Amino acid sequence: MKTPITVLAAAVLLAGCATTTSPTGRTQYVGAVTQAQLNQMGEQAFAETKTQMRASTDAKQQAYVRCIVTDIVRELPANWQQLNWESVVFVDDNPNAFALPGGKVGVHTGILKVAQNQDQLAAVIAHEIGHVYGNHHDERITRQMGTQGLLGVAGAALGSRYGEGAQQATSQYGGAAAQALILLPNTRTQETEADVVGQDLMAKAGFDPRAAVGLWQNMIAASDGSRPPQWLSTHPNPENRISELQTRAARLVPTYEQAQAAGKRPRCG
Repeated sequence: MKTPITVLAAAVLLAGCATTTSPTGRTQYVGAVTQAQLNQMGEQAFAETKTQMRASTDAKQQAYVRCIVTDIVRELPANWQQLNWESVVFVDDNPNAFALPGGKVGVHTGILKVAQNQDQLAAVIAHEIGHVYGNHHDERITRQMGTQGLLGVAGAALGSRYGEGAQQATSQYGGAAAQALILLPNTRTQETEADVVGQDLMAKAGFDPRAAVGLWQNMIAASDGSRPPQWLSTHPNPENRISELQTRAARLVPTYEQAQAAGKRPRCG
């Protein structure tokens, strides 16, 4: 049964893939999973993260992050705002943050020591939300399924009716999709795009886009000199990134000032 199942899985995958345009106008190949499935995978990964990591008991920290997430999300298109957005501050000294499909945002306490004010933390959170809004998880999953033989995800699902072995494969690949694919490192192209999208979102929300520069300078200073913090590990050259952030910030200052004049004056922390 393996051959027809594999062929059918390939057909399903190819039929499901499509091209779309990212928020910056870049052509993307997506569609290996539906948006509903992608959101479910993100929610599952976030739920499991909450069982594996300890949430901060500091109510002020949780409210601080939630406030910034709320302000950033208000700048997304209506359909993205309608996701069940949720944020959690996790106790972890590693300066890191992430966002997952389905509207899930995680922030480590370690990054609260690096982001020295609400504008710098908004740069982190907006960048991570930019990955979700930019369909980067869908793009990565589609690429991985096409290039690494993960057609087994679809094949196992289609073949579950054929016995225990296929059912075990379904469980195995399903777990891999939720546990690994959704959390795969981003490409440098996606990281740069998340910078562009995130800095734009924060400026529209009334956060100072120039703070992104200070954030990255702090992140570099927080490294031990031999390897960057995890949040920097898959990112482009930090010096080049800072230069790009500075150039972009100058262009976004009018957007930020207009947002402030319109009453968007975040008071998160």
